[in-house]
Amino acid sequence: MKLSILDQSPISEGSSAEAALKQTIELAKYAEALGYERFWVSEHHFSKSLAGSSPEVLVGAIAAQTKTIRVGSGGVMLQHYSPYKVAENFRVLEGLFPGRIDLGIGRAPGGMPISSMALQESKRRRVDIDPEQLDDLVAYLYDLADENHRYPNLTAAPHIQSAPELWMLGSSGKSAQTAARLGASYTFALFINGEGGEEAVRSYKKKFTSTVAGQKAKAAVAVFVLCAETEKEAENLAVCLDFALLANEQGMLRNGFPSLKTAISYSYSQFEKARVEENRKRMVVGDPQSVKKQLHAIANAYETDELMIVTITHNFQDKLNSYRLLADVILN
Repeated sequence: MKLSILDQSPISEGSSAEAALKQTIELAKYAEALGYERFWVSEHHFSKSLAGSSPEVLVGAIAAQTKTIRVGSGGVMLQHYSPYKVAENFRVLEGLFPGRIDLGIGRAPGGMPISSMALQESKRRRVDIDPEQLDDLVAYLYDLADENHRYPNLTAAPHIQSAPELWMLGSSGKSAQTAARLGASYTFALFINGEGGEEAVRSYKKKFTSTVAGQKAKAAVAVFVLCAETEKEAENLAVCLDFALLANEQGMLRNGFPSLKTAISYSYSQFEKARVEENRKRMVVGDPQSVKKQLHAIANAYETDELMIVTITHNFQDKLNSYRLLADVILN
C-alpha cells in the first residue's frame, strides 16, 4: 500500500500562521524520509485556523526542500482563477522539479462567499467549476489549443518536456464523473464525506476514458487518521478533532485547532453527540495495529492501493508521531 499526505497547514490554538507554514515544510521533509508517496497542500481563504491559502507557492517551497517525494495541490480551486494562469504556474513548477509535481483540482470554493467574491472580482461569480474551465486547463497543460480554440494555438509557457500529473479531488459522484471524462486521476475525500465513496470510485473506474491526461484509472482515498502508541492516547487526539469538526460545522468562533483542555471542557448536547458519532465515519483512530487493520479495510473497500492521510493535532510532535507510527506499521 502507498501512503500519501494531505496537509492543511492548521494553526494550533495559541500558535501562529507562520509556525503552521514552517511545520508544513518540516512535515514534508519528514514524510519523504519515512517513505510517503506524495505530499499535498490545500487551499483555504479567509481562515484563522488554516494557513494554506496559496498551494502553488507552498508546493514550490516544499519541492525545493525535498528531493524525491511528489508534491502537489490538494487542491487548486479552479473556479476562482484563469485556467491559463494555473497551467503556467504548474508548468513552471514541473519545469523546476520534473516528474514530481501533481496538480490536484478541487470543486469547493475553499472559503466563505465574501472571499470567493474577492477572488473572482469583476467576473461572474462561480460556486462550482465550469466544464469549459477544466477543458481549457487540459488544453493548456498538453498543448491542445488548436486553430478552433477561442484563443487559437495558444500555449502555456514555459514549453517543457513533461506535464504535472492531473488529479480531481471530490466528495461526490459528480467529481468522479468529471475525473473519468478528463482521464485524470481521482481522490475521494472520505475525510469530508463519510458516505458514498465506494460507489463514486467504482463509477470513476467504470467510466474512465483514456486521454492525454491519463492512460488508465488511478484512484486514492483521503481520510483523517490519528495514530498513537495506545488506544487511549489516540482517543485523546480524536476528541480534539471531534470538537474542531463540530465547531466548524456550527460556525463557532475559535482561535485555532483546539487543545485537549479546550475540547474536554465543552458540554455536548444530544444532537452534537450524534454529530460527533457521524463524523467518526470520516476518521481512523487507534494504536498502530488497529489503524493498520482499518486502513487495509478501507483500501479493500475502495479497491485502491493508495491512501492519503490527513492528520491534525494540537501538538505538532503528536502529528509527527502519528505519521511515523503509520509508516512503521504499513510501509516498513
